[in-house]
Amino acid sequence: MGRGRHRGRSQRKHYKDSRENVWKRPKSDAPVDSDNPAPASENPGWAPLITENPAFEEYYKEQRIVKPEEWDLFMEVLRKPLPAAFRVNSYGQFCDDILSKLENDFMKSLQAEAIEGGESEAIKPLPWFPRNLAWHSNFSRKQIRKVQTLQRFHEFLKLENEVGNITRQEAVSMVPPLFLDVHPDHFVLDMCAAPGSKTFQLLEIIHGSSEPGTLPNGMVVANDVDFQRSNLLIHQTKRMCTANLIVTNHEGQQFPGCRLSKGSSRVAEKGLSGGDLDLNQLSFDRVLCDVPCSGDGTLRKAPDIWRKWNSGMGNGLHGLQVLLAMRGLSLLKVGGRMIYSTCSMNPVEDEAVVAEILRRCAGSVELLDVLNELPELIRRPGLKTWKVRDKGAWFTSYKDVPKYRRGGILQSMFPSGKSYMENPENGSGDGCQGGCKETENAEAASSDESVEEISNLPLERCMRISPHDQNTGAFFIAVLQKVSPLPELQERTNPRKNLSTRSDESSAKSPDAKEDAEEKVSEAASSNDLSDSKADGDDVIEPENKKADGESVVEETQVPDGKETNTANTGGKRKLPMQGKWVGFDPVVFLKDDTVINSIKSFYGIRESFPLHGHLVTRNSDTSSVKRIYYVSKSVKDVLELNFAVGQQLKIASVGLKMFERQSSKEGTSVPCSFRISSEGLPTILPYITKQILYAPLADFKHLLQYKSIKFPDFVDQELGQKAANLVMGCCVVILNDGTQSGTEPVKVDGSTIAIGCWRGKTSLGVMVAPADCQELLERLNDRTPSVEEVESSPVNRTNGETGCPLDVETA
Repeated sequence: MGRGRHRGRSQRKHYKDSRENVWKRPKSDAPVDSDNPAPASENPGWAPLITENPAFEEYYKEQRIVKPEEWDLFMEVLRKPLPAAFRVNSYGQFCDDILSKLENDFMKSLQAEAIEGGESEAIKPLPWFPRNLAWHSNFSRKQIRKVQTLQRFHEFLKLENEVGNITRQEAVSMVPPLFLDVHPDHFVLDMCAAPGSKTFQLLEIIHGSSEPGTLPNGMVVANDVDFQRSNLLIHQTKRMCTANLIVTNHEGQQFPGCRLSKGSSRVAEKGLSGGDLDLNQLSFDRVLCDVPCSGDGTLRKAPDIWRKWNSGMGNGLHGLQVLLAMRGLSLLKVGGRMIYSTCSMNPVEDEAVVAEILRRCAGSVELLDVLNELPELIRRPGLKTWKVRDKGAWFTSYKDVPKYRRGGILQSMFPSGKSYMENPENGSGDGCQGGCKETENAEAASSDESVEEISNLPLERCMRISPHDQNTGAFFIAVLQKVSPLPELQERTNPRKNLSTRSDESSAKSPDAKEDAEEKVSEAASSNDLSDSKADGDDVIEPENKKADGESVVEETQVPDGKETNTANTGGKRKLPMQGKWVGFDPVVFLKDDTVINSIKSFYGIRESFPLHGHLVTRNSDTSSVKRIYYVSKSVKDVLELNFAVGQQLKIASVGLKMFERQSSKEGTSVPCSFRISSEGLPTILPYITKQILYAPLADFKHLLQYKSIKFPDFVDQELGQKAANLVMGCCVVILNDGTQSGTEPVKVDGSTIAIGCWRGKTSLGVMVAPADCQELLERLNDRTPSVEEVESSPVNRTNGETGCPLDVETA
């Protein structure tokens, strides 16, 4: 039915600017004679790839993250490129077809390449991922792009990724959502979501049990602080075609709770009481807190980290990570589950953070033992003891840290989390927050500095995934459950007051401060895999300039309040969009124009059972010039109403599913309904349409995909051509006829229904589907059925064109 059809894209330059860390040798300005390459020592244009860092090896040997006898294997695997992995969209219409092609085609056809590379299998499903939906290849991304014999496989991955049928994602990145235990009715928050592969995975789970034309009760709020990375997040999630998603742009540690005060003036102005809204605050059943980290777990796909890595990177991010995790827990409902995860191997960013939030929560949060979940996933228990390194010195306890360094080394970085203050003026001698009790080992550390601190918390329940266990990257995961409300001090703490200056500076300066602003881009798509086309209007944020606070100055429509702002590029005045108090963000407005809504309902014969009123939003405060209309689920509608009631505290970058678009062609201005159904919205609304429908046999359906436009007399099925001519001019829907339906019957939609949007012009029927989607559908149909019998009936044989297109093709 066209699930996964493509949508607006962000500018390619945003991806190129972020792709510094790739497996290729650095270039120099000196020219290189390709015909007579000199040895490495003589050729200034060539340099060996650096996969050495003595400080890295010293640090992790001392932390004992692997056994001494495993160290050489651990390092050997870290120096090898990361094998490519991808995940099949379980919600996609062609999920079974793709799995069949992988199992019956590529597993066999690529086997020769695997044997030549010394591997037993070319590609195989990941044993721990449910339903064989995730696959591991024994080729790196570079090999897949460059090796000629892998070209067909590469083209397959590119196309299916572009239309949303698969997601190219690192294997260990797929793990956290599996432990989150998401149900279709859950409200889920992804706090640091870009580039969006995990968000996409969460949406798949939310939609997993829904039938065509129905929407789940749950939703996902995907947040990211970085304005540019939000483009990538939106690009990724648009492929899901979901009405159950809100993309926001906030600092995670200050994510709004949107608490509704019953006596507030805004509620009174809207004529609402707290009980009139379905929500009175924003809280979540599940929270994914995949925090910014030093990213050394991604060394295999981002080898530039070998050169950059130092122990201070993790130290500088520790305070921010604690704040993010605490904010996530404060937004979590009692009984809910939160995942804290990083792509770092550093215990200061991993176990130390988990230990600190357990201490702060004082028994209101439990670290779950999930050893019996995903038993085929090899994982290692979390550490209970570790050290802190700063500027070349090792510290086993906070009491050993000189006073002048305590601004950068926090007591929470150590296993006990206990403060040892000799001078009462510096603070209390008890640094244990939340009323925790220390073990004898921790107490011994205060008197004997040679004794390492050992945490009394059950940190062995954490999971550390090591690269050499299953040929992956490295990852750290902790599963937390909120068993009671947090202590009031923690619920109401002001993140800005608690975040150390050192943490702020480090997160801003470190090249790897976000989990992998550079590295994670390769999860979504390589530069070869992305389109050159620019973003389509308000589907994607595309700033002209970026302000210091992260908001952007963009050339857009008028500002509701008439404010004007100068842009740096032109020097002229530009009116910025305004979303409540957020400058530079398009407004989110519920569409209440009954004339527009009724014309759409009447033209397409949309049944009353499909709720349009109250579920349509636009991104333009001037409803008379609306170009796109978005559809939101009930859960998203409730959140938007709450957001309006509390003064638009949420800074919304993207919301809902693009359902209708204003037709911009000359014909579109004279038709009864000027809005066409978008490809993304078609699967959701199709079961409720009763007008403007055509049923096409396989031959004509494939010709439409191939030639894009066919004149009415040129259809193989003459009756179909006549029915097309009898339609009202404008948008229509063409459904692949499986022989069980006719044009007089209502649309019966199931998982196998394939439909596309078309435009009924004056003399022809034109396809309104992106080229990539046409290609993917055509290949899918060719795989299912032979096309030899269609050759004689092709429009080519009934026109005098030699290129395969009917004469005088009319474009929609």
